[in-house]
This record gives sequence, structure tokens and C-alpha cells, in this order.
Amino acid sequence: MLNPALADTGTLPGKTIRIHRKIPHGKNLLFAERVVLLDGIRMKIGLAQINVTVGDLQNNEERIVRAYHELVSQGADYVVFPELVITGYPPRDLLFKQQFVPDNLESLQRVASKTSSVPAILGYVDLNNDSAGRNFHNAAAVCFDGKVQETGHKCLLPTYDVFDEDRYFQAAQKPLVFEHKGRKIALTICEDIWTSPEVAPRQLYPTSPTEFLKTQSLDLHFNLSASPWHIEKTHLRRKLISNISIQLGCPSVYVNAVGGNDELIFDGRSMIANTKGEIIAGLLGFAEELRVVDVQGSPNKIEPSFEQSQTQDIEDALVLGLKDYVHKCGFRKALIGLSGGIDSAVTAALAVKALGKENVTGIALPSSISSDHSKNDAEELAQNLGIEFHMVPIEGIVAASEATLEPLISHTEKDVTEENIQARSRGLLLMALSNKFGALLLTTGNKSELSVGYCTLYGDMCGGLAVISDLPKVKVFELALHMNRDGLLVPVNTIEKPPSAELRPDQKDEDSLPPYDVLDGILKAYVEEGKSSSDIIALGYDTDVVKDIIRKVDLNEYKRKQAAPGLKLTPLAFGVGRRIPIVQKYVS
Repeated sequence: MLNPALADTGTLPGKTIRIHRKIPHGKNLLFAERVVLLDGIRMKIGLAQINVTVGDLQNNEERIVRAYHELVSQGADYVVFPELVITGYPPRDLLFKQQFVPDNLESLQRVASKTSSVPAILGYVDLNNDSAGRNFHNAAAVCFDGKVQETGHKCLLPTYDVFDEDRYFQAAQKPLVFEHKGRKIALTICEDIWTSPEVAPRQLYPTSPTEFLKTQSLDLHFNLSASPWHIEKTHLRRKLISNISIQLGCPSVYVNAVGGNDELIFDGRSMIANTKGEIIAGLLGFAEELRVVDVQGSPNKIEPSFEQSQTQDIEDALVLGLKDYVHKCGFRKALIGLSGGIDSAVTAALAVKALGKENVTGIALPSSISSDHSKNDAEELAQNLGIEFHMVPIEGIVAASEATLEPLISHTEKDVTEENIQARSRGLLLMALSNKFGALLLTTGNKSELSVGYCTLYGDMCGGLAVISDLPKVKVFELALHMNRDGLLVPVNTIEKPPSAELRPDQKDEDSLPPYDVLDGILKAYVEEGKSSSDIIALGYDTDVVKDIIRKVDLNEYKRKQAAPGLKLTPLAFGVGRRIPIVQKYVS
């Protein structure tokens, strides 16, 4: 056992120190050499993975202060929060309200005033005091001893997909590097480290902050992030944090936002990597968590959610996104039109998980052509979920509408017009019930249908949130099966029967569309990957089918512009990340 006399004191981190001592041993002197290897820093980091609301400065501030004191009480030497945690991410055009940024700065000062000697590192919006450039910086502050001691600004401003930071912020020339108690620490913000060819095949920026940081002989690196989740991102981030730690030669602490804000879902999964690139700690996915981690800890202490299936990720993401959208908008209850089909069944099952069965109401609205099995399936679903359920026939409304229009349309053949009267009758009643009982109406259309316009404006598209609008139909089936893993929720018949809108007798989706596995493959190539028709045909798809699907996608842009906001799940969702003109004539 090493003699206590050899214990080192006051050593600096990141150094190799050789200590030569003469130790008395009986009548002889024992000459000993101890090599102290300080791989990084012996310290505890408090990871504050908290769920804040955009613009709710007071409540965000209170959550920050509570988390800070809790982690300090657990022995944290530093407490690290996500990007723009004071304002919530993304604040978007709230930044243009004259008092918003000053209010956020006052909030930062109040948070700082409540800090002890333990630094809190947190994101906020700073003013750009230069005479040129955007008015604001995406910033991070280092607060301790009751004051803001250091500030750093984001260098790389993403302006692609759902991001539009160049609209608001001025980029910094280099990231903050500061010293604290003899330790040299770098502070980056989200995109600043997304420059590795392994995670960003195309370099978007002329400079890379990590290249500068490689020259700084760092002891520790903090990255504050608000990185939205999609189904291809989980393992990409692990690779990113692992690589950056190896490149900088120091542990990296990555703290990500968690929660739903509008269509974006943040999964958390904050983590720490050591100098070898080993992930030594990983926090919960899709949930808040406060944890203190020793940066010298052993690897493989990662939450199971880092390794869970893509389908489980999708379920967790949708439940979190739905719950936060409903609650942050001031609702407590949700209303769903139950058709007996798989889309409304999955949406209802997700709503129960997010809000509780006591807060979900299902309404079946059968027409004269609705099948008995659809009505029965809707009722069985409601029983399985334990939700309030009502059957409200629409035959009378449809008949009255057709009679009213008879003088104007009697000379025409029946077509989609009459079919849409049914859908719009349902939308009318569901919106009325939503108004009457203050329950948010959830739309139930999936990405496949929304892509090709297989939906009715002011009918089944009515509602406040399109829960599964970024989930392709094939994955809707996969999610239904997955949600039945612990007991029957979605009726077997709902899963097994051929999909149908039931707007005309014996209607099947495949009367108008190719099989969903074919459709989803074409849509992924065209919508998400931007491939041309010839590229998609070269993948083995039928020429006429490809051209028909592309035509439908292009023609129905106007419908999607009027759709309820949807929760983003894929790398490219319909919404703020996809800006195709409605009036355009380009044919690929």
C-alpha cells in the first residue's frame, strides 16, 4: 500500500507529475517514486437536463435555480445547463419584441445573484454591443459568487432545416476559454462542435472552433446544446462527443435540452466523454434528469435509453412532444375522432400515455357507409384504453348538406365532393366539442397521407396538433404492434384489416395509392432525400407510380401549409424545416 507520505497535494490537472521521496523504513531509507497521472480532472459535474418553456422567463428562472441548488447539494463542482435555457429554444421572433432580450438579461442577473462559489454555466441571449452585425448573440454565462464572471458567444450559427439563427444572432470569432481554480476550460455552444466530417460530411463554415481549441491545452470542455431529436440522430451525437474529447485531449461535458417546443422534440441524453472518447455517463432520454458525475468515473454508466430501439424512441418522442404541446399551450385534455383505423388508434394510445386516460375523449362519427367493424373497433379501442367514448352519427348532417346543395349540383356525377362532405361534417362536430369542453383536438393523419394529399382540408385535418404527421404509414403499423407489447391496446382487427378512409362503399387506400411500403420508399427518396424522379426510378420503382406520387406531393403543398403543426420525427419533416413554394412549376 502506498505510504500516505507520498500523497500529492495541490497538483494541476492534465499533468504528469513525478514525486521522489525518502521514506523511513525501519533502519533503512526506502526510495520511492510515485507517478501521478491526472487524466483530465478529479471533479464532479452537475448535469442539469431540465425542460423549460420558450418565453416563460420567470418559470424557467425558477427551474434553473432549483436545479442549481439541488446539484450543488449533491457535491457538484460545476453545474451545466443547456443552450438558451433562460429563454427556451428556439425563441425565434420573440427576440424582436423590444423588452424580451432585456428581460432575459435581468433573469440572468437574478440567477447569477443566487450562485455560490460553484459555477453555473447556462445559456441566454446577449446583446451585440458592436455597431455592426445582428443585434444579439446566442450566449453562455459562467456565474459564481453571485455574479456573471465570464461570457461566451456561439461561433457557428445553423441556418438549415429547422434552424434560422443567422436571422437573429451575430457569430463570435472564437469560443470562450477561461481559467478557474487552475483549470483551463473551453465553453462551446451546440453547433460549434458539429464540424467533424463524420457528422457533417459537407463543411458549412469557413472556420472550425474545434481547430482553435485543439491548440489550447484544455483541461475540460463544456458544450451547451439544444439539439432537436430525429430518428437518425441518437448514435450520431455519441460519435460526435467521443470524437471531440479525443481531439481536444480532455473530457467533454455535453448538456442537451429536453422537452417539446412546438414541433421540435429535444431528447436530452446529456453525456460526458473522457479523454479516450469513452462515454462515461449518459442521462435519460426524453425526460428531465439532474445528475452529478465524476469525470474520472468508469465508462459504461449509460442509461438504457441510449441503446433502445428506434420504435421505442419514436414512442417516447411522441409522448413527450404531445404532452408538452398540450400542457405548455394551457390545455389538460385531448379530443380524438376515432374511425376504427390504425392512425386514430395509435394517436389515442399515445394521448393516454402522455395525458392520462382520464384526460382523453374518443368520438366515433359513423356515416351511412361506415362499416360495423370500424364502429366496433373504435369502441374496443376506447375500452382497451379506458377512455371516455361517444358515438355521434353524422348521417343527418351529411344528408342535410347534400340536400342544401342539390339545386346546384344535381346535374353532376358524385365524386370526391360528396366524400369530403362526410369528412368535413366530422371536422365540424369535433371542433364544436373542442370549443365546448376546452379539449385540444388532435388530428390523426400520417406522413404518407399528408405527403400525397390523401386527407381533407377542414375535415380530418381539423385540429390543434398533428401528432403523427411525420410518421410514415409503415412505421404507424410498427408503432401499433410495439404499443401492444404489454397488453392489447390497439385492436387486432385494426392492425390487420386493409386501410380505408371509408368515404365510399368498399373503399381501400390501395384503390388510390400504391402499397404503403412502396409509397413510403418513394416518399423518403423524394421528400427527405430530394432525389429526382429518374433517381427514384433507378432504385427499382415503377415509372408511372413514381411520377404520379411526385405529382401528388407537389400539388398538395397548399394543404400542408394549412395543416396543424406536427411533431418532427424524421430528418426532414413538413413544417418550418421544409419551405417549398405553393405556386411553382418545377418538375424533377
